[in-house]
Amino acid sequence: MADSTIRQKLTAEVLGTFVLVLFGCGSVVVYQTSQVANDGRLLPSTVTTVGLTFGVVVMVMAYAFGRVSGAHFNPAVSVGAAMGGRMPWRQVGLYVVAQLVGAILGALVLFVLMQGFDSFDAEGHMGQNAFGDAGSGYAWWAAFLLELVLTAVFVTVILAVTDERNEHPSLAPLAIGFTLAAIHFVAIPATGTSVNPARSIGPALFAGTDAIAQLWLFILAPLVGATIAGLLYPILFGRVGDAVPGSGISFSRPRTAAQVPGYAAPDQYQQQWNQEPAPIVQDGWQWDPAGQQWHPVGSTPEQWQAQQAAEQAGQVQPEYDEVVVVEETIVVDDEPGPDDTQIRPPQ
Repeated sequence: MADSTIRQKLTAEVLGTFVLVLFGCGSVVVYQTSQVANDGRLLPSTVTTVGLTFGVVVMVMAYAFGRVSGAHFNPAVSVGAAMGGRMPWRQVGLYVVAQLVGAILGALVLFVLMQGFDSFDAEGHMGQNAFGDAGSGYAWWAAFLLELVLTAVFVTVILAVTDERNEHPSLAPLAIGFTLAAIHFVAIPATGTSVNPARSIGPALFAGTDAIAQLWLFILAPLVGATIAGLLYPILFGRVGDAVPGSGISFSRPRTAAQVPGYAAPDQYQQQWNQEPAPIVQDGWQWDPAGQQWHPVGSTPEQWQAQQAAEQAGQVQPEYDEVVVVEETIVVDDEPGPDDTQIRPPQ
């Protein structure tokens, strides 16, 4: 299967984050506004249903687009993946931009749709995250630690279930979705649950100045938690093969072979080893290293072997361009006979 193009990946991140904010924050906004429109009567929407909405949406979008972009939909997840060696840092910025675009578009569509309620007031009612006096009264340092820890847990689960050693990769989106739902069950009463800077930025832009002023916590805490998770996971559990080039804690470009200490440039040493060895020629004969034999200069080993075979069969007379008598041996027998002269290559 061919890899997805960067355009396809970014498109998937925009769509996935768009749906996450529209449905997730929408489950909060519609509930609050409808409650006011119906004289305070409670509608069937609680912490559980809001948490499940976020979890189910992530699960469905991961099944839909996981094969395309990895289904991050969250800048913290992208940072954790790069820190853990799963993706190059040069792609993180593009992913984050795509996620922010999707989150802002999702919040914009939600804002427009909520204009259908006469009682709708976007100020503080866009499903934004908050702490302290602007929220539930939860202290800023506690909110920071809560978002940091929950994001670290979330990213760790993602890295674990998408590990190549996982025996059930098809269940990864399901595990990720349930984890996010459980995180919302815990953190909604305290901060509204972020663990996702894009999810916090989108609604805050329409929720007033107080929401924008508190964005720093919901940007910084998830990114720190994701960085810790991405750094610790390969240390604690290892990884399959090498990290993706340009990922991890090294921000420098990979060195080329010529930049490695002790490396010899090809034109200095490597070419010498790649050159064909000079032929061994002596007295009109050339050594054949493959066949471990000599043959006359000007003919190939195969031609020489064929000529020898023909001579032995008595079909042709030997013809040599140059004959060198290397050694002459005279054999004296009891019976007179011609000299026995042997022509052979040098030993």
